[in-house]
Amino acid sequence: MAVTEPPTEPSLLEQALETLRRVLGTDWSVVIGNTREIGTGSGEDLDALIRIIPPGARDKSAELLVAVREKVTPRYAESHLVPLSSSLTEAKTPFTVFLAAPWISRRTQDLLREHGIGYLDLTGNAFLSSADPAIRILTQGDRRAPKTARPTSKNVTLAGPRAGRVVRFLVDFTPPYRPTDIAETADVSLPWVSRLLTQLEEQLLVRREGRDIVHVDWPELLRARAASYDLLRHNPYVGALAPRGISAVLDQIRKRHLMDEDQPRVAVTGHYAARVISPLASGGQLMLYTEAGPHPPHQLAEELGLFEIDEGGEVLLLRRHDEVVFERCRVVDGVPHVAYSQLVLDGLGGPGRMPSEAEAVLGYMSENEDSWREPNKPARLPRF
Repeated sequence: MAVTEPPTEPSLLEQALETLRRVLGTDWSVVIGNTREIGTGSGEDLDALIRIIPPGARDKSAELLVAVREKVTPRYAESHLVPLSSSLTEAKTPFTVFLAAPWISRRTQDLLREHGIGYLDLTGNAFLSSADPAIRILTQGDRRAPKTARPTSKNVTLAGPRAGRVVRFLVDFTPPYRPTDIAETADVSLPWVSRLLTQLEEQLLVRREGRDIVHVDWPELLRARAASYDLLRHNPYVGALAPRGISAVLDQIRKRHLMDEDQPRVAVTGHYAARVISPLASGGQLMLYTEAGPHPPHQLAEELGLFEIDEGGEVLLLRRHDEVVFERCRVVDGVPHVAYSQLVLDGLGGPGRMPSEAEAVLGYMSENEDSWREPNKPARLPRF
């Protein structure tokens, strides 16, 4: 059986040129040149000069300086392409920096557009803006990396409980702190934390000075984590009816919390928790985290006077995927609610209107960061 070689940079360039020609149409000419013609002193980041010539106007063209990369991160774009684009602008040259890659993440796309840098990937994400000749291209391709562009098994990702605990730490506590603080509090090995932080730094989700984490882009970090998290799939649930109404269920939870805090933990997430922070609509299911295992949801249903049903239900009893869901719970009117960060993760990974509710909670968090984010490394987190 023949072995297929992975795409090389020249083949990527050829595919990018063909895609660009299809987008522009057959009347436009796309001509490839050589970067030696431009003399920018940044040849290590550039692979080609492309001229885009409009129909019937051979005396003008859009000049693209193309960087072709098998893999690109926001950090690469920020440290290499943005300075190059800025220097070309300051020198008042006619050139536009343009990136071609198999796939470009949404975060990288946003950064490139912000600085007027064009891009095109082989899934259909593309951007190019030129005043003379007038060109405006903005198309959407895949939001997630194709299988051939995903990280190898040797790389860590934001999927799984370990990543969830690290993300919760990074969001809930204000830097500076060190990887050892994260590893100790999140109960994750230091080498694994260090590898994850390296990945997050490449995505510009964290910034470090020496060994210290000094900045966390926590809204984007929550969105990135939520991309690999499904609330109802990762937290298997039991559906139930509340014959005496949701208010009666909350009253029961309030009483059990006040009477004995050492009972099996319960915490509200989803619609009812989001509504307290930023009400968008009424109704929705009451979602309650319980302990993991086969029995806790059934025991809690019996304790709260719920009737279990096979599908749906106005109450969902979620078997927690990890103990992190109970960390830094808030008590709202006597009822334990998940922390703001967990609520956003659950909402972004939830069904129906939950992602919109989560974005509203994110807005509140951004405007009131001092009220919920701890300034220092925490002691062991409390139980509820």
